[in-house]
Amino acid sequence: MRHHASVFEPGTVASSAPRPCEPPSGETLLALEQGVRHGGTGLKASDLIGCWQLDQVWPKGSPRPSSFSGLLLRGLGARLEIAAAGEGLRLRNAVNLGPLELRFQGLGQLVGSRPLLEFSFERLELHLAGRCLLQRTLPSPAPRRLPFFALIARSPEGWLAARGRGGGLALWRLQPHHSPGPTALAVPPAG
Repeated sequence: MRHHASVFEPGTVASSAPRPCEPPSGETLLALEQGVRHGGTGLKASDLIGCWQLDQVWPKGSPRPSSFSGLLLRGLGARLEIAAAGEGLRLRNAVNLGPLELRFQGLGQLVGSRPLLEFSFERLELHLAGRCLLQRTLPSPAPRRLPFFALIARSPEGWLAARGRGGGLALWRLQPHHSPGPTALAVPPAG
């Protein structure tokens, strides 16, 4: 198992380590999703703080997870790191291929009662063995075209389920331990 240095400042990591558990089935997630469409999840930004390792993905309209996509993304260490940032959230989406790491970084916020986690990646980085090889600013999407995750559920056992703007369903597992380090997730000032 790969260990990734934390991108969070001390005191912002989720306080309880998840207990191992079986992930919910696609049918269970669909039933949960039906319920939250009407009543919301009650999730707050603080419920999302941590490093979420992608575990399973379901293509749009499929009741079964994609074995190949899940295996590939787990093999690449696909993860979504979320930290508090004032009134909003800082996000980093990353994958690794050996010492090569591709990162997308930006800001997000919870919107509505469900809620939606709307975000916009502002920067792309390519790192090799911790050294930045490439850094690019990404264009901002139109306000009505922001990517989002429609949150479905976050369990005390450490899993998070959401549906993306494209209709696919994703299940992540909270990584139990992150030591604060020099790789703090920073979003450069605008301008």
